[in-house]
Amino acid sequence: MERPIPLLSLRAISKHFGGVEALMDVDLDVHRGEVVALVGDNAAGKSTLARIVAGIHRPDSGTILIDGEPVTIPNAQAAFSHGIAPVFQELALPENLDVTSNIFLGREHSVRGLLDVDAMDDLARSYLNRLHSRIPDLRAPLYTLSAGQRQCVAIARTLVANPRLVVLDEPTASLSVSQTAEVLTYVDGLRDMGLGVILISHNLTDVRAVADRVEVLRHGRNNGSFSASEATYEEILAAITGATRSAPRR
Repeated sequence: MERPIPLLSLRAISKHFGGVEALMDVDLDVHRGEVVALVGDNAAGKSTLARIVAGIHRPDSGTILIDGEPVTIPNAQAAFSHGIAPVFQELALPENLDVTSNIFLGREHSVRGLLDVDAMDDLARSYLNRLHSRIPDLRAPLYTLSAGQRQCVAIARTLVANPRLVVLDEPTASLSVSQTAEVLTYVDGLRDMGLGVILISHNLTDVRAVADRVEVLRHGRNNGSFSASEATYEEILAAITGATRSAPRR
């Protein structure tokens, strides 16, 4: 049976910063309802690729396709218009504002010029429920939440725009074991909604727990594509370190 056209396809994407080749002829596919983990050592090109998808960087060459149609993503607004929502490590959420206010910051609902707080609260709760969140109080200031809960607020904020693809850059970095498990539940929630997810992570345990597919970058090039449920830790690590080259796609 022929597989559906990917939600996102990157073909032969290259990016240079001066004399540094950050990406060289990189390919990547993401389907609806699929979590694709992007892994690799430091300076492998993971964040650069994520920022190209998010419209922060423009590729020097290559093709980006949405639903099989070539598109250009010259800026973050263009990415937004294509249903792409990034959540980078620098959350930049106001610590003094409560959960609902953070989720709708800049996209507030109003009626006759007044904020529709009840409607925003109802929607905020629905977003959190869809992510399987345990945040009990929408009025809690962000600084009172755990790091995992703050990550949930950042992810819930993307749902306001009804995205089709969410890009998560190291969402479990510096989290405790329990907070990491909480965030991985949120990633499961995104997949349950039928969204495509690009998950950038250094933690192979997290990757194998939540991803459907693992794509390895090494020195800015593709160096392996694995089924997360079938590949061993050693196979993925070998592709990351260069012990194997261009591991077979599965």
